[in-house]
Amino acid sequence: MCGIVGYVGQRPAQGILLSGLKRLEYRGYDSSGMAMVLSRKNSISVRKSVGKIIVLENLLKKRPLSGMTGLAHSRWATHGAPNQINAHPHQDCTGEIAIVHNGIIENYASLKAALIKEGHRFVSQTDTEVIAHLIEKFYKDVPLEEAVRKSLSQLTGSFAIGVISGREPHKLIGARQGSPLILGVGKNEQFLASDVPAVLGHTKDIIFLEENELAVLTKDSVEVTDLKGAPIRRNPVSISWDIAQAQKQGHKHFMLKEINEQPAIAENLLKMRLKNSGVCFEELSISEENLKSIKSISIVACGTAYHAGLVGKYIIESLCAIPVNVDVSSEFRYRDLLIGRDSLVIAVSQSGETADTLAGVKTARKLGCSVLSICNVLGSSLTRESDGVIYTHAGPEIGVASTKAYTAQLLTFYLFALYLAQIRDTLKAQKMREHIEDLKKIPGQLEEILKNQKAIAGLARKHSHFGSFLYLGRHLNYPSALEGALKLKEISYIPAEGYAAGEMKHGPIALIDEYRAVVCIVPRSHVYEKMISNLQEIRARKGKIIAIASSGDEEIKKQAKEVIYIPPCDELFSPLLVALPLQLIAYHIALKRGCDVDQPRNLAKSVTVE
Repeated sequence: MCGIVGYVGQRPAQGILLSGLKRLEYRGYDSSGMAMVLSRKNSISVRKSVGKIIVLENLLKKRPLSGMTGLAHSRWATHGAPNQINAHPHQDCTGEIAIVHNGIIENYASLKAALIKEGHRFVSQTDTEVIAHLIEKFYKDVPLEEAVRKSLSQLTGSFAIGVISGREPHKLIGARQGSPLILGVGKNEQFLASDVPAVLGHTKDIIFLEENELAVLTKDSVEVTDLKGAPIRRNPVSISWDIAQAQKQGHKHFMLKEINEQPAIAENLLKMRLKNSGVCFEELSISEENLKSIKSISIVACGTAYHAGLVGKYIIESLCAIPVNVDVSSEFRYRDLLIGRDSLVIAVSQSGETADTLAGVKTARKLGCSVLSICNVLGSSLTRESDGVIYTHAGPEIGVASTKAYTAQLLTFYLFALYLAQIRDTLKAQKMREHIEDLKKIPGQLEEILKNQKAIAGLARKHSHFGSFLYLGRHLNYPSALEGALKLKEISYIPAEGYAAGEMKHGPIALIDEYRAVVCIVPRSHVYEKMISNLQEIRARKGKIIAIASSGDEEIKKQAKEVIYIPPCDELFSPLLVALPLQLIAYHIALKRGCDVDQPRNLAKSVTVE
């Protein structure tokens, strides 16, 4: 949540900051702003606006900022309404200091009261402004970084901050505790950002700040210390992502681009992981002996990643004969956990910065569990907290509603389950070969579904007027129903519920009439006949059915007028194929209703606060 970009160097900073901010708009877009140390006066000037970054861009065209040291911020509101006063950057009483912040300062109220008593004047309702006044308080005959350190020692909560001062115009400070921050290392210039895409156009050499670290950047140097000032040596890592991956490349929306990238991502993952008729994970780092000894698995995730985890439960229990629990991260850490040294915790997060998932992982480690993370972002906080990592290699996902990251997580679960079955010897060799051959067909089958986009779009538009939707699935595709409903809610704002189809008669059937659309996930499977019975029950109550079924299924035509076909496959792998029609239905309904597909209201891509 919230996007931070900072620059210090020898080029005009405004355009660099603005372009970086645009690449982070998925992190929050209630308001935005920019602060610059003015070239001639060594004073700070600020521009702020309500709404999306285009509003700030237009403001800067009218009133540009000239300087080579600056900060920019896009906000997802926590404390204070999304208005111009509460937009970042915030300043101290003198206007000499500017700060941007991602996170929540839990003790801001008591700090604010004390600072007001000392004579400080506050203009916003944010917790962030407290930090600016604390820095002002301590900025007496000490370098800026020392004033920042003293200020941060007073804070309780989470933060990633960027700080500049007119008194030290060629210096940029960054620090983090509980919220992500990266440094981009360039030639005669340095960058600060919440996420890698912000700096990809300028450098691929990245330093990931870790917990309780502070960085001092000048155009010629990067110095990292802990919050007490002890120096830390860390070399940058080179990021393989290309700037083109963070651009739309001719598609109308990032979401549509990312939906269409899924076959290629699947093919690359399979080439990377399938070797010598088996599965391998070079970066896993958890020994085979450890994995052989585990007696239970707990999967921890939020939102879409949680739905991937639910599919993972079915897969692992089926192939590996290990009991698996799945928890939403925000509940996992608060219950009495019956896990320990013989348990494996699998944490799933696209960004690797999800606050609740990180907190759950820390709880699991205290209980002695091994932790494996399934993550998309190299060097993220989650990967550093884990004993082992499996990267999903989906590339940067910019659309707030997850698509390609979801199918990459699903595919990773399939591969990990096969790997676990391989080392625990729970699957016969012939069955292992069959599953691997089925997996190899997945990229081509995904391509086949995408060839039918026009028909899916027409069907979605036809149903875009319905005021609510019900999604039904069984067994492996019960999580698919949950994910389909979430996608529709996220980007079209239509109320939608996902249910296990067998639960329909226990309540949801009361909702069905001619005004409700029901998406039924009915591929060929051992629960197919049960799903057909559910369709008959819906028809009897005049529900409008959209069925997702296997090609060649003639029976389904008797039950539903609207059918989206997916290629026939082993039912074990059907969630991978079902995902694309569900994503396309949501996308085209939202498009028809005029919704902002990439940046839906009230949401942010990376949830870095609890």
